[in-house]
Amino acid sequence: MTQRYGVVWRPDGDPRTLAPFCEQAERAGFEEVWLWEDCFLQGGIAQAAVALMATRSLVVGIGVLPAPLRSVVATALEISTLATMFPGRVQVGIGHGVQDWMRQAGVAVASPLTYLREYVTALRDLLAGQTVDVTGDYVRLDAVHLDWVPDTAVPVLIGGTGPKTLALAGEIADGVLLDCQHTAASVTTALGHVSHGGTGRDAAGFRRVMYLACAPSLVDVGTRLVEEARRWHVTPETDFGVGGSAEAIRDGVAAYRAAGIDTVVFQPIGTDPDPMEFIGSLQRR
Repeated sequence: MTQRYGVVWRPDGDPRTLAPFCEQAERAGFEEVWLWEDCFLQGGIAQAAVALMATRSLVVGIGVLPAPLRSVVATALEISTLATMFPGRVQVGIGHGVQDWMRQAGVAVASPLTYLREYVTALRDLLAGQTVDVTGDYVRLDAVHLDWVPDTAVPVLIGGTGPKTLALAGEIADGVLLDCQHTAASVTTALGHVSHGGTGRDAAGFRRVMYLACAPSLVDVGTRLVEEARRWHVTPETDFGVGGSAEAIRDGVAAYRAAGIDTVVFQPIGTDPDPMEFIGSLQRR
């Protein structure tokens, strides 16, 4: 798998700055922008439409969409529409959602893993143009077929942290999306769980994407990364994320590459980071 670089748009930022952020990311040479859909901030699909319209070649990943928040048919309709208009530039990560949020929204299910399996399987089949009949515990479709099927396949990844969810990604998805709560050592463990499940339906194209906490600053970098590690309860704290000089960032990324990550997506850390300043700092490197 080709090594790629991306940058995270955090949904706690002002949504009115998303378009210029994506424009700047593209000018800076990033290949991908990834968008969160955390409750209850900004909608991932709406963000993706803006990001795609604002750029020419940037690949836009939505990661992750919590499966219980919308039906699989609704997600398929939205993703197929975007992927038809912007072929080859759309990818999506699906997760079972933070359970406290799912209960708060009134959509929690008894078996999140079963729901995720049924959901991702149906979504991939729908986006591939199949007519889908399924009677699952949660997903029930009767001869559903999309009228608009993307000409270019849409990668469907699974995002998660637990061993069973990671194994499911290896079994049925086109890739796995890991969040920033990892050191290079724990990435090796996580990808081991993925491998236990298999390598998806397309072993050669299986993607291993990770959000990597990044502090592209020369001031108090170590302190900032340790503070962020503590916020995420990551240990050892000194092995968390990357930051500092261009050389330090390259060295840090190399460890995650060696662990098996093919797409590194830099994630700004801290409270209320300036997304444009973040891009500019990385661009200068």
